[in-house]
Amino acid sequence: MGYVVGDYLLDRLRELGVTDIFGVPGDFNLQFLDHVIAHPGIRWIGSANELNAGYAADGYARLRGIGAVVTTYGVGELSAVNAIAGSYAEHVPVVHIVGVPAKDVQAGHRVIHHTLGDGDFHHFRRIAAEVTCAQADLGAADACPEIDRVLNSVRVHRRPGYLMLATDTARVEVSPPATPLAPPADFSSAGARAAFAQAAREFLGGRRVTVLADIFVDRVGATDRLRSLVGPTPGQPHGLPHATLAWGKTVVDESARNFLGVYTGAASPPQLRAAVEDADRLVTVGVQYTDSITAGFSHRIDPHRTLDIGPERTVIGGVDAFAPLSLTAALEILAELAPEFAGPAPVPAPAAAASDAPPAVDAPPAVDAPLTQAALWPLVAAALGNSNIVVADQGSAFFGLATLRMPTGITFLGQPLWGSIGYALPAALGAGIACPNRRAVLVIGDGAAQLSIQELGIWIREQVNGVIILVDNNGYAIERAIHGPAAPYNDIAPWRWPELPHAFGGDAESVLTLRATTVGELQHCLTVATDEQDRLVFLQVITGTTDYPPLVSDLAAALTPANTRT
Repeated sequence: MGYVVGDYLLDRLRELGVTDIFGVPGDFNLQFLDHVIAHPGIRWIGSANELNAGYAADGYARLRGIGAVVTTYGVGELSAVNAIAGSYAEHVPVVHIVGVPAKDVQAGHRVIHHTLGDGDFHHFRRIAAEVTCAQADLGAADACPEIDRVLNSVRVHRRPGYLMLATDTARVEVSPPATPLAPPADFSSAGARAAFAQAAREFLGGRRVTVLADIFVDRVGATDRLRSLVGPTPGQPHGLPHATLAWGKTVVDESARNFLGVYTGAASPPQLRAAVEDADRLVTVGVQYTDSITAGFSHRIDPHRTLDIGPERTVIGGVDAFAPLSLTAALEILAELAPEFAGPAPVPAPAAAASDAPPAVDAPPAVDAPLTQAALWPLVAAALGNSNIVVADQGSAFFGLATLRMPTGITFLGQPLWGSIGYALPAALGAGIACPNRRAVLVIGDGAAQLSIQELGIWIREQVNGVIILVDNNGYAIERAIHGPAAPYNDIAPWRWPELPHAFGGDAESVLTLRATTVGELQHCLTVATDEQDRLVFLQVITGTTDYPPLVSDLAAALTPANTRT
């Protein structure tokens, strides 16, 4: 057989940066997988299940700019829908390739396995349309242009795409791509650029400006431009004071002196809250406020003093909108105007954690003291290396680390909008595969780990360099904080965690298992984990069942009334 549709799809994915594809085999995708295996530039990463494969592709895409997952029709693709929906909510470009029955089977409306038995083969495409930005049922006549259309949409919108690849369509002979896919063009109009530059000069000139950034800066690839805006310039030798929301953590260099911290609404330290909410002028960049990162929408941002830069338009003073204007173009214009802003006020060193109370002056905990959440997270943050990829599951782990400063070069990943527990373990695996020269550090609670622990076997098999810090606190701590601290539905089955790496295929040469119950033991384990570069480190950390990070308590106080309101 010559060059076929399946090869064309793989070549396009490779062109966009995909070198690894996650998924689970099924009878409707097996022949396509033969082409995946044979492709010289793409590696097949078989996952334990389709949901985990989708999570892994998401983590991979956040580092590489695009990811891909392959499932079979019906039973396989529906198992992955939760992961794809999370990628859609959080603007992560993942291509979902579904192997489907042959076209003649579909045309005959035959009742076959993995279907609903009614001869309609587009039920699941209609489901996918709700959580993808583009879909295509590839046919022999238009498969190649349809592949290009969906991939271009995925790149432009930074959201998942869905491809139905019938077993016979995958084998249709076609010509290889004649030219590369054109990169997304900046859609900003000259008129919008000029009008925005003039209005921004009038709005910001001579004023003290604070910048608040969030996740969409990363999603549109504008991190470097943001850092240029807030960094030192001839007109602003100290740079602009700036903060991020937890969702956008590490889009700036958190070691910079003019970094204020992570803004969490009313849960922010008073100095940080005042710097953001009371600024003469606040520039918000790629910001989306959600309940979980603003302590229940407790932020107090005055739109009349705000210049808000969104992915496709910018609004000044809550009134004047400028479009079409890309986020990247708006940042470039502001960087040119930055010398005209007033010099920043002195920037205080940020507090280590979010709290309305002044920083504590208590003595450090004794080395033989039992571990608490208050002691755990600063020790973990202090042990991180400059190039680590830190993936925190959406519970105590995320909120324990969110407000702590990270070293230069850290990439911090979480899922605060979709918030699917169990996401982080496969996502960390995907991120580690995406960047094999960087170390993936997963921080996850025991409850979340039980949802996706199967991927530990894939982590060991693929020999991904990393550290897994498992917080063993006997259940769903964040749910306990919100409601039912002693309720049995927040309990989980007790597992012998140190034995799991070996049950999933590890041995003494591939996995180092550690356990910490006291401050001193954790300090020792983190030192060992830092020095250990040749094996996966699996560190079990024991904390109290109802001991929570401060930010979790603040969030629970905000969410509990919302969930119980009648």
